[in-house]
Amino acid sequence: MNADTASRPVIVGVDGSEFSSAALRYAGTLAARLDARLEVITCIGMPDYLVVAHLEGGEHPLTARLEETARQAVEDALGRAFSGSRPAAVDVTVKFGAPGKVLVEESKRAQLLVVGRHGEGGFLGTSMGSVSKACAARSACPVVLVGQEPDTV
Repeated sequence: MNADTASRPVIVGVDGSEFSSAALRYAGTLAARLDARLEVITCIGMPDYLVVAHLEGGEHPLTARLEETARQAVEDALGRAFSGSRPAAVDVTVKFGAPGKVLVEESKRAQLLVVGRHGEGGFLGTSMGSVSKACAARSACPVVLVGQEPDTV
């Protein structure tokens, strides 16, 4: 691993689900082993943001509430994932936009992107959700897709 790669974070997409808690736990282990900063990104989807953006007067209190709710979902996921032993080097970022698009863009500065794999599973179902598909197909760095109960790292 070169110095440039070592300085890049491990980015994990979190939406507050149990899948994202499993991905967060897995990403935390990988970041520690890679001696990398762990960056948690959660997204507020465009439909939510577009409604608020069209309200009168610049910064609207609803925008702040959306961001606050997203941050709380991340805090809850961190609590479930690490149950009191939260890694020291964790950054939390709330972005506005479609999660797949945002995470693919953020992957340009990461050494690794970790996302939960929602999907329906089964013979006729899908094994990945739309965000994990977008990340796997277009990420600028390696991607780890994590199911509900990932294997140990």
